Amino acid sequence: MAEAQEKDVTKLSGAEKAAILMMSLGDETASQIMRQLGPKEVQSVGEAIANLTDVSRGMVNTVVGEFAETLGTLTSLGTSNEEYLRKVLRNALGEDKAESLIDRILLGRSSKGLEALKWMESRAIADFLRLEHPQIISIVLSYLEPEQSSEILELMPENMRTDLVLRIASLDGIQPSALNELDEILERQFSGESSNYRSSTVGGHKTAANILNFMDSAVEATIMEELKEVDEALGAKIEDLMFVFDNLKEVDDRGIQTMMREINSETLVMALKGADDELREKIMKNMSKRASEMLRDDLEAKGPVKISEVEEAQKEILAVARRMAEAGEISLGGADEYI
Repeated sequence: MAEAQEKDVTKLSGAEKAAILMMSLGDETASQIMRQLGPKEVQSVGEAIANLTDVSRGMVNTVVGEFAETLGTLTSLGTSNEEYLRKVLRNALGEDKAESLIDRILLGRSSKGLEALKWMESRAIADFLRLEHPQIISIVLSYLEPEQSSEILELMPENMRTDLVLRIASLDGIQPSALNELDEILERQFSGESSNYRSSTVGGHKTAANILNFMDSAVEATIMEELKEVDEALGAKIEDLMFVFDNLKEVDDRGIQTMMREINSETLVMALKGADDELREKIMKNMSKRASEMLRDDLEAKGPVKISEVEEAQKEILAVARRMAEAGEISLGGADEYI
């Protein structure tokens, strides 16, 4: 019986494990944890809490034990000191990647007006931005998470989309005065206190590629086609930086195994319905024999599915991959990324 419970726990997503942990900690502690999460994380964990059923004591014990084990590997030192943060991230990520991440962290810490947008519905943001200057819109889209920005971009008038992607790709840092001015405009709309900014490196080719990655395939293809007509070299650069589902073939075996712990079986089956045999085998060889056999059976038993559902499942898995890559848990480039 205990073995069956263990297997159930291994199928839980990260959000489901977090939900079980928070429910076991009580309302007050769970509320404090929720206040530390971002909008997408709150939604993900909230949905997991709402959908959880038949959680046994054994599952709770296993999840709490796993959390305690992970916690035991961490130190109790905080990283509130800015210089310490810079030093650690530079050592871990290198100068270029660290500076970009540091700027985003520090910008997020003080950006009251911009931060408020993260909690708004994409349609409301699109309605708010539609009459703003395209350069303002491109800065906002560069600041928000790629998934949210892609939703907003799809809601923009069709004749604006390519121009906005061009502007995002061409951004080469934003002056503190410009960020302060933008934040003040937003704060007048949403209220809050203004803060001073350091320069930020939001925007650029990678930001444009990340946003396009989350867009509907047909819309993304149209934008890329128009983008290449305007600037073929820039379009090619962005295309090279885009990470699509098929690129999971380039993730090393350990990375695939790490990812599988964060992806529920239903999402995986739906996503693999649109994958070729090579990618399917790549995934299955990094699962236990029993799990891979179950996955193969589920794929064969699954009837016809909508392309939109397959794409949605693939985007969900890609979001997990990007998040884990940003956290340094996996490398999206496979062995070629290492030196």
